[in-house]
This record gives sequence, C-alpha cells and structure tokens, in this order.
Amino acid sequence: MHVLVTADSLSGSSLSGSWTYTRELVTGLVTRGVRVTLVSFGEIPLPDQTSWMDHLHGLDYRPTAFRLEWMQEAEEDLAESSAFLAALVREIRPDILHLNQFCYGNLAVDVPRVVMAQGDLITWTHAVHNHAPRPERSLAWYRNTVSQGLAGADAVVAPSAWMLDRISACYGPPQRGEVIYPGRNPIFFNPYLSKDDCVLAVGRMVDAGKQVFLLTQQPHSVPVCIVGAEHTVPVPRIPIRADVKVSTDETSVAIRGPQTEAQLRALYSRASIYAATSRYDPLGMAALEAAFSRCAIVANDIPSFREIWGDAALYFRTNDSTSLAERIQMLNDDRPMRRAYAELAYSRARERFTTKRMIDDCLQLYRSLASTRSMAA
Repeated sequence: MHVLVTADSLSGSSLSGSWTYTRELVTGLVTRGVRVTLVSFGEIPLPDQTSWMDHLHGLDYRPTAFRLEWMQEAEEDLAESSAFLAALVREIRPDILHLNQFCYGNLAVDVPRVVMAQGDLITWTHAVHNHAPRPERSLAWYRNTVSQGLAGADAVVAPSAWMLDRISACYGPPQRGEVIYPGRNPIFFNPYLSKDDCVLAVGRMVDAGKQVFLLTQQPHSVPVCIVGAEHTVPVPRIPIRADVKVSTDETSVAIRGPQTEAQLRALYSRASIYAATSRYDPLGMAALEAAFSRCAIVANDIPSFREIWGDAALYFRTNDSTSLAERIQMLNDDRPMRRAYAELAYSRARERFTTKRMIDDCLQLYRSLASTRSMAA
C-alpha cells in the first residue's frame, strides 16, 4: 500500500502537536511496510525537525512552504498548492490520501481521501470564547473551504468523538466519520525514574486554548514548571544534562522556553503531576506523553479529557484555577493517591493510546476505503 500524507510543519501552530502526530503516523506506517509520501505545508522544516526521517526506508518527503488554510492570505496559495498536490498524486499514484488539512478533502483526484480533523478555527473559538467567531470576509472563505473539504472527503477522522461531534455541528455531518485516537510510542518515555514533588505543564502562556496561566493565579506548595512551547528545539552544541530538574522558588512558577526532546523527556520522567489545563486540545499529545511517563494527571473538566482519560485522571472544575490548586494540593499531600492516579494514567495509555493501535485503526480504514473504491470501479 502507498499512502500520501500531508502535514503542517509549523512549530507552535494552532494545531498543537500536529508534527508529533505526523511523525507517529508516518513512522508507524513505514514500520508496517507501507510506502509513504509525506508533503508538508506552512514552512520548510529545520533539519532537527526532520531528523526522525533519516532511517525510514520507504519514505519520500516533499517539503513545501505553501500557506495553510488557517493562515492569513492562505486564499492566495490554495489554487497553486492544490494543483501541486493533484499533479503529485497523478505522478506517484498513491492508494490513499491521508490529509491533515481540510482544504484538500475535495481535491480533484480519483483516490480515496481521508481528512484528519485535528482542530479548526471555528470549534476553537467556540471552546475558548464560548461564542461563534465574528463574521469577516476571510473567515467566510475559511468556513467555506473547510466545509467543502469535509464534504468532499471519503472519510473524516477525528481524534475523539467530541471533536467529530463538534466538526459535524459546525460544518455538517461528513459522508463517513471515524474516531481514531492519536497514539505515541511508549519507547520514547521513561516511566521508571523516582519522581520529584513537582508539577509540569506544557503550553505557551499566551495560548488561550492551553490556558497554562491558570497555574500562575494561585499559590502552590509544590514546585510548578511550565514549558513555554509545544515544539522541541535543536540539541545545543554544549552537551545537555540528562537529569534536568523542575525547580522554582517559594513564590513563583518556573517558566522554561522550548526544550530539546531529551530535556522534555527528563522533565516528564521526574514530574509527579502533570497539569492538563487546556480548554481546547483535540490531539492531547502532551497529556499522553505525561501518562507514558507515569505522571498523575490533573485535568480540566472538559468533554474531550473525560472521553480520553475517564477515571484515570483527577479533574478540576472547568477553567477554575482555585480548584486546580486544590487538586494539586490533594495529590501532593496524599502520596498513595498520587501513585494510584499515575498508574491509572500509565495503564490507560498503554492499553488504548499506543502508536500500534492508531496504525491498526488507520490501516483498517484505508483498506475499507480502497476496497469500496475498487468495488465501485
């Protein structure tokens, strides 16, 4: 089987975690013997962003700098990027298109098209601001483009039933809707280190969807560290320490900038509690990485987190910093409870949210669509 995958390569984009999702998808497919052509949009990635591709035999990577549908002036690029993609499809003749952008769902090619609904401006605005976005010409174009892409797709995949429901409510029900939960490879994380008494969160302070700023609104009796960006950075020339510690003084929260993958892994492995503060986080990659590192998860009480984590997380009142601080205090004071929640999150991640399970579900969908297309022919 040959799958063409499109991706958003922009670090810190509105679709947080999208490049990580792409890496897991592409690596998982290639490992299973699938031939993959990967096309990225948004910007040409730096070498450190693509180093994971170096030993993937069966991967053909085509980076581009076409603007994505959610970006300003994207309308100017869409016709050209669509023509580029259609020409590439005719050239390489893939069996399936796995599109991580909405706008190519109605691409004029005779190949089954899967659109992955990782997040969008309309559902983001509803979740973050509790109202529909104000009507503007650019937004009307965006809504129309997304609607046409979703309507044209042979299948729309969402990372949760909540997201599929929101997409259907905002844009209309797709021809075929599927929920495939994102996965991570447990091998990247260390769940076996002894834990420090500290809290970790990942997200930019200015990101209203991540709202890690909730952690700065109340005092905490335990050190809190916020990694202030979702994307990792290149390994510096000076060797990094593998035993990075979460630290803070008595009255403030430690805020770090982007970390290397090794540094972020070390922070996860040492943190006893992960604060999943988001009010909008369709992919939920950071909480998943924390779970694979055996952190206890304190999560905002929103439908997507309830769906993903069930009783394996301790929830705080929706968007309430006081309740968040109380839950953190509760876990820090009760070590057996903290260890129990850490074990629940770890077990749930291992059972439900591995890359293997995600790839199994994707391949089943691909084969179903290819079989339907061949029978129709």
